[in-house]
Amino acid sequence: MEFITYEQQGFVGILTINRPKALNALNSNVLKEIDAALDAVDLETTRCLILTGAGEKSFVAGADIGEMSTLTKAEGEAFGKIGNDVFRKLEVFPIPVIAAINGFALGGGCEIAMSCDIRLCSDNALFGQPEVGLGITPGFGGTQRLARIVGVGKAKELIYTAFNIKADEAYRIGLVNAVYTQEELLPSAIKMAEKISKNAPIAVRACKKAINDGLQTDMDAAIVIEEKLFGSCFETQDQIDGMTAFLEKRKVDGFQNK
Repeated sequence: MEFITYEQQGFVGILTINRPKALNALNSNVLKEIDAALDAVDLETTRCLILTGAGEKSFVAGADIGEMSTLTKAEGEAFGKIGNDVFRKLEVFPIPVIAAINGFALGGGCEIAMSCDIRLCSDNALFGQPEVGLGITPGFGGTQRLARIVGVGKAKELIYTAFNIKADEAYRIGLVNAVYTQEELLPSAIKMAEKISKNAPIAVRACKKAINDGLQTDMDAAIVIEEKLFGSCFETQDQIDGMTAFLEKRKVDGFQNK
C-alpha cells in the first residue's frame, strides 16, 4: 500500500496512516487503503488494533481540502459515504481499536479517532471540527459521534465555533482517555493493547458488541443484548479455562481464543 503501513507485535496490530507530507490528510485513496487494511487484519491472531499517524506533528490533519474543493453536491455526498463507511467499519470492528493520536486530529482526523474504542493522545495533540469555517458540515460522523462522546452542548459549541482544543481540554471533556508525551504515546498504547490482549478474546469482542449495540437502543432491549452475549461465552474453551483457573487459584496460562 502507498499510504498505510501495518506492523504486528504479538497479538497487537499497529496500523499507521503514512502520508506525512500532507499531515496524513485523508483523500479517497487513503480511505480505500484503510478499508483494505482492515479487511486484511487476521482476527485469529490479532486481539487489539492500534491506529496512529506517521510523524510527530499530525495524527490526521483532516480530509484533503484539495480533493474536496471542486466536488459537486452529489460528489460531496458520495465522498461523505466513503468516509462514513470506512469509519463505521472501524467503529464496529470485532476487536478493540485504540487511537494513538500523535498530533493534529482535525476534521476527519477527529472523526476517525472518535470511531475508535479508546483514544490516547500526545501532549501536542490538537482537536477540532473546523468544517463550518470552510462552508461545510462535518461529513464523516462528527455531528453524531462528538455529541455522543462529550455531550450535546459541548459538541455543538465545538462544531458551531470551529474552535480547536488542546490535549488537556480534550482530556477534561472526556474526548480522550489519557495524555502522554510524544515519546510515551505509542509505548503506552501498546501496553494497553497488550493488557487487553491477555484477556479472553471472545469475551472482549462480546463486550465491545454489547456496548456498541446497547447504546443504540433502550435499556430493556440493551440488557437482552447483554444476556445473549453473556450466554454465548459459556462453553467456550476460554470460559472453561478462565473459571477453572479461578477455582484452582491460579492464572490462565494464555487464553486460546476458542
